Amino acid sequence: MAKRNCSVVSLGGGHGLYQTLLAMQKFTDAKVNAVVTVADDGGSSGRIRKELDIIPPGDLRMALAALTPEDEEGNSSRDLLQHRFGGHGALAGHALGNLILAGLTERSSDMRQALDTLSTWLRVNGRVMPVCLEPLDLEADVGGLDDDPRVMRTVRGQVAVATTPGVVRRVRLQPTHPTVNPDVLEAIAEADVITLGPGSWFSSVIPHVLVPEIVQAINASKAMVVVILNLSPEAGETHGFTTERHIHVLSQHAPDLHVDVFLADNYISPTEGERTHLRRAANGLGATIAYYDVHVADAAGVSLNKHDPDKLASALEDLYTQR
Repeated sequence: MAKRNCSVVSLGGGHGLYQTLLAMQKFTDAKVNAVVTVADDGGSSGRIRKELDIIPPGDLRMALAALTPEDEEGNSSRDLLQHRFGGHGALAGHALGNLILAGLTERSSDMRQALDTLSTWLRVNGRVMPVCLEPLDLEADVGGLDDDPRVMRTVRGQVAVATTPGVVRRVRLQPTHPTVNPDVLEAIAEADVITLGPGSWFSSVIPHVLVPEIVQAINASKAMVVVILNLSPEAGETHGFTTERHIHVLSQHAPDLHVDVFLADNYISPTEGERTHLRRAANGLGATIAYYDVHVADAAGVSLNKHDPDKLASALEDLYTQR
């Protein structure tokens, strides 16, 4: 596959964004910019966020690791960023990259500067940017936590939302009108390709489109906008969700968002009737739906619920060529 020379902005968080960023580097020779959610409140990120009152660094660190060059030095740097301390003391469970970002932020009082400094050290071709300039909290309306399934309970916190045994109906951000990162708006305006997803739908993907300025910037952009759909439902927040429901939930939270293509894995093998419903759901956001083989498979050909960067890059290249 010949690489393109086009600027990419990928929005998401966690492992889904990590796989997308690996793919984007195979798709383009130009810069790849990562836009990352900032509502994480668990693990090492949650501890650092609470103690230092800064943007949680974990998903930002993972994005940096994904964009580190594929060479001996880059691989070594990636391993160091992702290293987690063992033991039972104060450092146990912390990722080294999180602590580096926390230290750089404390010195400069600016997470953006800390990320740019670390990106330079890592030789990243592009930028990793928090979507907003303040830590956010995720809040959800959840059903099924009472005997009466019609009763909605409020669940607060990204970890709580991601692991709830109930059914998530709707999510929102606190504060409801956070300060958007102006660097993100500039990157979106200059992008040739914008991707959203895959990832934890309610806690890593949808939070981006709950920031009104992000939706406005995407709609004003001339870029090809691709939503990369999840390979399967996730335990907890999207248990039992069909591919169609993922699209409907995105539309429910961002009805004004314009999307060009929903990219689905052909492993889901929907019937013609199901494909008709999926087309209608995609049309609601002005989009088409495209099916490609983008999953990692085992020796028997069974999906391992993980996007293959090479396959994903190839699918994006084909969509971009068609456009």
